[in-house]
Amino acid sequence: MANEKTIVRTTCPRDCYDACGISVIVRDGTVQKVLGDRTHHVSAGGLCGKCALAYNGVYLTPEKRLLEPLRRVGRKGSGEFEPVGWETALRDIAGRLNEIRATRDARSIYHTHYTGTVSMVAGWFPLRFFNKLGATEVDPDTVCNKAGHVVLADMFGTSLTGFDPEQLANANTLLVWGANPSHSAPHMHTRWIRKSGAKVIVVDPIAHDTAKIASLHLQLRPGSDAALAFGMLHVLKSAGLIDRSFIAEHVKGFDAVEHDIEQATLARTAALTGVPESLIEEAALAFGSGPSLLWLGQGVQRQPTGGNVFRALALLSVATGQIAKPGAGFCYMNGPETRGVDMNFLMGAELRPDNGSSISHIDLADHLADPARVSALFTWNNNIAASSPNQSKLRRALEREDLFTVVTDIFMTDTAAYADYVLPAASFLEFDDIIFPYFHNTVSAQARVTEPLGSALPNQEIFRRLSAAMGFRDPELYENDRSVIDRLLCQTSFPGSFEDLKHVGTARLFETPKIQFEDLRFSTPSGRIEVTSERLAAAGHAAAPYAHADSPPSGNRVRVLSPASEWLMNSSYGNDERIRSRIGEPKMFLNRADVEERGLSDGCAATLATTSGRLTLTVAISDDVPKGVALVHKGHWPRHAGEFANVNVLNPGLRTDIADSTAVHGVEAELQRA
Repeated sequence: MANEKTIVRTTCPRDCYDACGISVIVRDGTVQKVLGDRTHHVSAGGLCGKCALAYNGVYLTPEKRLLEPLRRVGRKGSGEFEPVGWETALRDIAGRLNEIRATRDARSIYHTHYTGTVSMVAGWFPLRFFNKLGATEVDPDTVCNKAGHVVLADMFGTSLTGFDPEQLANANTLLVWGANPSHSAPHMHTRWIRKSGAKVIVVDPIAHDTAKIASLHLQLRPGSDAALAFGMLHVLKSAGLIDRSFIAEHVKGFDAVEHDIEQATLARTAALTGVPESLIEEAALAFGSGPSLLWLGQGVQRQPTGGNVFRALALLSVATGQIAKPGAGFCYMNGPETRGVDMNFLMGAELRPDNGSSISHIDLADHLADPARVSALFTWNNNIAASSPNQSKLRRALEREDLFTVVTDIFMTDTAAYADYVLPAASFLEFDDIIFPYFHNTVSAQARVTEPLGSALPNQEIFRRLSAAMGFRDPELYENDRSVIDRLLCQTSFPGSFEDLKHVGTARLFETPKIQFEDLRFSTPSGRIEVTSERLAAAGHAAAPYAHADSPPSGNRVRVLSPASEWLMNSSYGNDERIRSRIGEPKMFLNRADVEERGLSDGCAATLATTSGRLTLTVAISDDVPKGVALVHKGHWPRHAGEFANVNVLNPGLRTDIADSTAVHGVEAELQRA
């Protein structure tokens, strides 16, 4: 029937805690409107502002999308390309890769990827190709959250089993440490937290919107998180709220932190952190009285001692026995494992000819600058020119004429402008996939709503076709989407097929909220929670967490914090003009005292300078920012930022104490009048 309207349920696959259900209005095969699904337990009929604009903006606009394979004809970075067909592009790319494999080590081929989509097939199936190729992976977590994953896995046996968000109904206290749900989990902010009966405590240097609605906001100095955690432990010990029986039965090495707890008096902790003694005491007693949930934000471990910070924060749940009971636990994120899913088959590690090769994003610019190390680069699912550290050096490395570069993306990003070939990827509205949200213990369908624009293809199909062009014969490289989806879904408790899942959109998999570590079994060598770690000690790290606070910036320096903004998702949506108009020109938010001391004024131009670069921004005075801090939101596309740079130009490649992960929130810069 002409002009027939249908509504298709699907799921937002962005790097977000919410994983919102979506209803797409389709008429005659064309998307008319992308809305929130009224029946979804998180979105409840609404989308956050950025998704509502982008999904009804650049994602549906052919002029903004990559529609066909492109081959570079100008200098690298100029954005000058000519269209070519898939057959030509794949033949040429395969020819270059096979030549490298014949004359050099395949590990000189690097690939970077991250969370441009967190759907399972599009996000992970391409690793089969790179494992077969023998390429070097740029570890995706090192640009985000690796330190937290490593230390939690060391301490508890996993970093991907957290509290079930539905346990909030059983909790008396929710402690949000270093997360900003108002920007990074907007529906959790507006519905889950706001409507909670629990006492909400926020620990963050910035007074963001979630901090403003909290019962308590502990606005600590950046880098003093571990000292604050030990100060709270001191209060808990003095109040008799340390659960000694739990520690004796389920914890190894707690005695190693007893001295630091004893020394972390309220007066000392207040001096180190800038948090008043009364607030430290009130927060500690509320958490220790329980049952309490601890939300560990990913941003808090992006500092020079981020590994130690996370070990110290986890002690709060361990010391008080806030684990393995209703309304208690901590959460970094919930991986597919909480739904019984083993993803190892999806990535095809068995296809590797060796034990694998990887580097940190912190080292990427240096490696790409060295022709002896790197001969080719694939970038898919991320935009390294906008999101990786040491931005100026990285751009110069991407200009290498002898660096064969292939970028797969939906849009012509800053990174794609440096490619020899750009391959057009399909959007999440254009293919079926499956999503395991990393907060809620659910499973969601990503349903194909419309045909891909132009000749765009899903990530997985691009690498299937490239495998064929390379002459690879392994059947794993050609497994179809439905087979992979079915294999993932059958590991869960969902009773139906993928078609059934598409009908409901999102399925809850458990009748009652899961209890974190309910059986009190931990996949550590001792089978206990390991406060002391022989493995970390052998690698040169402290055997146990310790009380620490970074020194405040001296002289004319400020600490630069670069969290997510309200309108961007990492660098996603940075090319939507309506979103760019909402953001306005890039700004640095400063405390009034810092502005007046330097003779600056609201609205003037000022420069932040480090050894790796300079960034001139408009000053905005904000009471939300403490003295000694410059708040500069991440995610701006360099090409739209005036100086072809964003806040990552200031990061010289700081790394965490553990796991070679980004310590971007440890950057200090000279603050100068422009």
